[in-house]
Amino acid sequence: MVTPTPLLQAEIGGRTVYLKAESLQPMGAFKLRGAWHRLTDLDEEERGRGVVAFSSGNHAQGVAWAARRLGIRATIVMPADSPAKKLDNTRALGADVVLYNRMAESREAIAARIAQERGSVVVPSFDDPWVVEGQATAGLEACNQMAALGLDPPDRIVTPCGGGGLAAGLALAVPEAEMVVVEPEGWDDMTRSLEGGEIVPVGPNPPATACDAIQTLKVAPLTFDILKGRDARGVAVSDAEVGAAMRWAFENLRLVLEPGGSAALAALLAGKVAPSDRTLVLLSGGNVDAATFVRMTGLA
Repeated sequence: MVTPTPLLQAEIGGRTVYLKAESLQPMGAFKLRGAWHRLTDLDEEERGRGVVAFSSGNHAQGVAWAARRLGIRATIVMPADSPAKKLDNTRALGADVVLYNRMAESREAIAARIAQERGSVVVPSFDDPWVVEGQATAGLEACNQMAALGLDPPDRIVTPCGGGGLAAGLALAVPEAEMVVVEPEGWDDMTRSLEGGEIVPVGPNPPATACDAIQTLKVAPLTFDILKGRDARGVAVSDAEVGAAMRWAFENLRLVLEPGGSAALAALLAGKVAPSDRTLVLLSGGNVDAATFVRMTGLA
């Protein structure tokens, strides 16, 4: 069972905005929603063969968390440059970790090979209808929380975006809201894909970014088509803007956010997205090590 997360309120740009604190999930990110939804749909035979996933860390932890509670063997293909905290947490949750080179190897190919050898079920991080449907519960939950406050559903949703699983789920859950996806500078392939009307991968030699959770080289037709059909748009944020958002969240919300998890908040604070009457902002994850948090925020 996925734990409901708080809906916080704060004033940004002279408007009250509503912030969904998915960083407070048991394993620290929204990814638990999609992982739990997918794994609980497996039949007994599939559970016995185990699952294989690929992730830079948060989907890895979501799958590992769900698998441990359901008694399913989990193997996670993770980039060798994943933050140590995410690697350690995934292993601590009982998953087997297989490392790969993010820029030189295909995580999909590695996961497919392992799954074929073992007969396991592949659980993609975003390119999967069950996963997208699971992420949609964050939007449905936020709508219920806003209704409890006497408010209509969100009219604008601003969310971090890697492969687009969360954004696509939110777009399906709240079909009347304007969708804005936020990506790191140089990794804004969903933004450019939406602008051009077709999938465009990240270009060669993309810049380094602290937003490891939303580094995706190419989005999937599933998530792209959903967001394109909803006329979603995107913006890109810098590491400096992300760091400022992490510090703001710590000082104003008492939350520790990871870089990728604060990208949507960064877009609002930097003035790249204007708040509307009922803007919902996804704070998607909080898995960050102390050294990175201090470096990004300037807090000691």
